[in-house]
Amino acid sequence: MNALFALIANIQAAPADQRDDKAAAALRAQVDQLRGGRAKLREEIEKRFPDYANLIDPKPVTLDQARRVLGADEAMVTFYLGESRSFVWAVPAAGAPAFAAAPISATKVADEVQALRRALEPNASTLAEIPTFDTDRAFRLYAALLQPVESAWRSAKSLLVVPHGALAELPLALLPTAAGKPGAGGALPFAEYQKVPWLVRQLAVTQLPSATSLVTLRTLPPGDPKRRAFLGFGDPWFNEAEAKEAQSQSAASGTVIASRGSSGKGLHIVLRAAPKTESAASASVANLPRLPETADEVRDIAVALKGDLDTDVFLGAKANEETVRTADLAHRRVVMFATHGLVPGDLDGLQEPALALSAPGVAHIQGDGLLTMSKILGLKLDADWVVLSACNTAAGSGAGAEAVSGLGRAFFYAGTRALLVSNWPVETTSARTLTTDLFRRQAEQPALSRAEALRQAELALIDGPGFLADGKPLFSYAHPIFWAPFVVIGDGGGSRT
Repeated sequence: MNALFALIANIQAAPADQRDDKAAAALRAQVDQLRGGRAKLREEIEKRFPDYANLIDPKPVTLDQARRVLGADEAMVTFYLGESRSFVWAVPAAGAPAFAAAPISATKVADEVQALRRALEPNASTLAEIPTFDTDRAFRLYAALLQPVESAWRSAKSLLVVPHGALAELPLALLPTAAGKPGAGGALPFAEYQKVPWLVRQLAVTQLPSATSLVTLRTLPPGDPKRRAFLGFGDPWFNEAEAKEAQSQSAASGTVIASRGSSGKGLHIVLRAAPKTESAASASVANLPRLPETADEVRDIAVALKGDLDTDVFLGAKANEETVRTADLAHRRVVMFATHGLVPGDLDGLQEPALALSAPGVAHIQGDGLLTMSKILGLKLDADWVVLSACNTAAGSGAGAEAVSGLGRAFFYAGTRALLVSNWPVETTSARTLTTDLFRRQAEQPALSRAEALRQAELALIDGPGFLADGKPLFSYAHPIFWAPFVVIGDGGGSRT
């Protein structure tokens, strides 16, 4: 895709009387092939996977159908963002539904979401570079879209949201339910955000591809109680240099390194690397940055779920396409992919969403190193969770949200009930703490719902001691950049069956 864009740029840059007719003809052929390839892919999916086709183009459900699958403490909110107004429907399990037409356009919502996300994905290297999160702006979004239908969801403990447009790029749990700035700083950097009335303090939030998807997911049979707890893939190697680096030194711990200054704002942080291939004229799997800190995250979750580090964890060269294809995925409660999520165009020739695995040359296997959406459709799972802990739904100005949605539908078709997905490049220590705590809570409380387990883990980060060095707290995790990146997509109401 990037090569195609480069060809277009070269043709446009040439004077009209000097343009290469052969190059123009080649361009038209590539565009036609691209269009035809996507159409053929969709046609083939509809033919071979009719259930999946229903997931990507669902038939509307009735109010009664939606209510029949809602738990007593749940409510569903559906959004549609229009050119001049946006529309919100809220449906409780019992009682009167609510509807509102909000005077805010899709363009305005997109502008607000992108403004809020600038504090959540700042490409910062120190605490001082993390922008202030605009809680008043976030509250205005809440007041426009959720508050008008509050009567239908205020008594719920779990909110199921069907976002539309840019709303899919912002976890709604981080919207404040009242106006006001965080106030004076606390003893630690970011401690002032502990006082913000985030929506997560009221209820758990789950994201859905559509209302129909919840009906579909909740008609699945319960998982096999004999399933093993965990299977995880992380820290794939994308080229020989990364492989040599990994073999010569231990994986990076992702710790925060203190620098000069007593305020704490000079502390260095480690944000998980993103692909960043959008501007490259050509890009392949070999151009992707390694994610060494994900190795510890996968191991920690395996330990929390009492998994076997030798048989349930695949790292480095072992985190490859062949391992995934031959693994016993159908008998695991939690399947984790701690790697890059890619969108069409991130790599040359990539026309569908994909997860990046170890390069075939490094792993000494066949394939292309990509677990694409169409390959995921061919997997067989019986999972309560699939964890995608390095996806970034901001990628491609919204294309990332669509890619995660596509990957999610493929995993749902393959047999998972819910996904845990990150919305921006996470800070490594807080992400590792949150995901490990989430699965530890579910292991200790089998009846705890997936969405509530995430909510409790998020609150523990907000209200906890923050980052510790030698037992001393250095900064709070209460800024949403640390606690809010993950969302549950799918059936967040299920417990660990």
